[in-house]
Amino acid sequence: MLIDDFNNAKVGKPFETLGLQKVEGKDGFVLRAWLPNARNVDVYTIDGSKKICTLTQVHEDGLFEEQVKAEKEFHYMFKVEYKDATVEVIDPYQFREEAFYGLNTMNEDPENIYKTLGAQLIEIEVDGVKVKGTKFAVYAPSATAVSVIGDFNFWDGSRLPMAKSLLGHWVLFVPGLGAGLRYKYEIKDPYGNRLPHKADPVGFFHEQYPSFASIISDQTTYTWNDDAWRKSQLNNKLEQPMSIYELHLGSWKRKEDGQPLSYKELATELLDYVKNMGYTHIELMPIMEHPFSGSWGYQPTGLFAPTSRFGSIDDFKFMIDTFHQNGIGVILDWVPAHFPTDAFGLAKFDGTCVYEYEDPRRGWHPDWNSLIYDFGRDTVRRFLIASALVWLDLYHIDGLRVDAVASMLYWDYSRKEGEWIPNVDGGNINYEAVSFLKWFNECVYKKFPNATTIAEESTAFTGVSRPTFTGGLGFEFKWNMGWMHDSLEYMQTDPFFRKYHHGEMSFSMIYAYNENFILSISHDEVTHGKHSLLYKMPGDEWQQAANLRAYFGYQYAHPGKKLNFMGSEFGQGSEWNDNAELEWWLLKYPKHQGIQKLVKDLNTLYKNEPALWKEDYNPEAFRWIDVNDSEHSVFAMLRTSGDDAILAVSNFTPVPYVAYRLGVPEPGTYEVIFNSDDKEYWGSGYGTGSTTMVASNISWQNNYHSIVLDLPPLSTIFIKKVSD
Repeated sequence: MLIDDFNNAKVGKPFETLGLQKVEGKDGFVLRAWLPNARNVDVYTIDGSKKICTLTQVHEDGLFEEQVKAEKEFHYMFKVEYKDATVEVIDPYQFREEAFYGLNTMNEDPENIYKTLGAQLIEIEVDGVKVKGTKFAVYAPSATAVSVIGDFNFWDGSRLPMAKSLLGHWVLFVPGLGAGLRYKYEIKDPYGNRLPHKADPVGFFHEQYPSFASIISDQTTYTWNDDAWRKSQLNNKLEQPMSIYELHLGSWKRKEDGQPLSYKELATELLDYVKNMGYTHIELMPIMEHPFSGSWGYQPTGLFAPTSRFGSIDDFKFMIDTFHQNGIGVILDWVPAHFPTDAFGLAKFDGTCVYEYEDPRRGWHPDWNSLIYDFGRDTVRRFLIASALVWLDLYHIDGLRVDAVASMLYWDYSRKEGEWIPNVDGGNINYEAVSFLKWFNECVYKKFPNATTIAEESTAFTGVSRPTFTGGLGFEFKWNMGWMHDSLEYMQTDPFFRKYHHGEMSFSMIYAYNENFILSISHDEVTHGKHSLLYKMPGDEWQQAANLRAYFGYQYAHPGKKLNFMGSEFGQGSEWNDNAELEWWLLKYPKHQGIQKLVKDLNTLYKNEPALWKEDYNPEAFRWIDVNDSEHSVFAMLRTSGDDAILAVSNFTPVPYVAYRLGVPEPGTYEVIFNSDDKEYWGSGYGTGSTTMVASNISWQNNYHSIVLDLPPLSTIFIKKVSD
């Protein structure tokens, strides 16, 4: 029976069978070893200096044992003779205490999950000998047996059975295993059936197709050099400029052979570009390990691991470090809303629903054909929060944008009647997800108070970016999906008819201060048949470019931090294609050069003018100068911060307006500091009549003073008071 359990990898309590076993009623111990294919096994002291005994083979399949006289347990090593070689092996089954070490901390801090579970490289000292190896620990509470398999044991599940803790974790410390070795777990379900081999849920690095194996990794080999950056971030992000460049690493730029750039190459090329363009941050679409490239990273299986597509862990850290040393923050998309069904992943991890809701009315996402985490289960909540903290801790990420928050908040999200289960009050709010998101934010800001959390949330759910102690979810920012959809709907309307849609452009200011918004023009708006940002714009070639330039100007004038997806900044023509690089060749044409220069200049202007960002979330720092001129499709707004003020005026028709009067709050001299219609941006160069204007005492638009200027066609201009 014992031999069958060994051969079939069904040993659930190896420490009770292997290693030194005290025999009741007898002096000394029985030393037992399971070593398939071994011919002879000699036992030595752990330093190899003294032979203790030779084990007797008691079963031809590989079971060896011998009675050893000793007053207490001792540490030892084997010299194992095989057909073709003799190897030295330090028996894992003499390190029970080391294997279980740290499991008692699982309920203290979520971060202990990535510090304890997975494959941890450790070094211990016994009898004056330093023993290096890897401690494996994996959560599989309903499994009947778990083995670690890999390059080191011929992927044979019978050779290294793991031991189960009372909490459902399976553990084993294996001496001699170091970084770079591949591994997985062989798991037997509650009925003893072998499951497909599983990658490590807390693995730090994984192979790509076809193996998807986890790789033992050393997180201590990289030396960071971003202390100055991290100290500079001890500030209130709400009062800082944020112009974010969202990108997909695999399709931003590619090599001549069509392969994506590596992390190290991106650390040079992407950094140079982003820095030159004046962005303050980049936002990476998910780089957690994922099997299917077509998911863009939004179907992750390795929540603790940067994808190996672009290089090593240290390469990834080098990229982040380089951005930080050059003053660029890094935000990362994080996906707790769902996960794929790949057999090697989290789905039915031990034959039961360890991570997902069991009922498909709660545990299945119809939009993405994926599973949903059980947010009511404490082990799952801790696992997810640990996966968030690891990016802020080990990888120095500055912030996390949480994907698909709305799908987490509502039981009936994208479901028909009968396809979902109401909450205890009969409603559609997932209280468990609400609780989880609050805890997530509290944990993040407790450990990393200067980090940033951002919610992609598309509904009117109350208090997404408000503190948890006031009843909010605790995010610092929320994407303004309403502004994005309304403003793009307006911009896609023929200018002749825009006067009938005037409110779509201004409606956002009705709710602008309900949340801490980021004005996002994301990847979702330039794919799946929605056209590129440039080709959403109506009119001929010139009007399309002019519309886009005016729209960018309006975005930078509007309260809220800024985000734009890659390619839009130079007017990419095609929809985004994740299988190819951006259309960089377009930059040989003046039109696209002009759009790119406009965005660059807007970023520079934005960062240099505190009125455009310092009081983003203060309603007293914003005022409409003119929001009612629907006939001319003109919007004029005033942004202030202390003594700084910027007047922004947008004309969303192809008709220039001569001698247009605008109210201003104070007398003095005003100067046009930006004009999206300038020739350097491929504009018409129509001009504003004069770039400098002296305010008159003519009251206008509820102001005691006013200025007069020409409004160029399809343009946004910025005006600043330069003297009294």
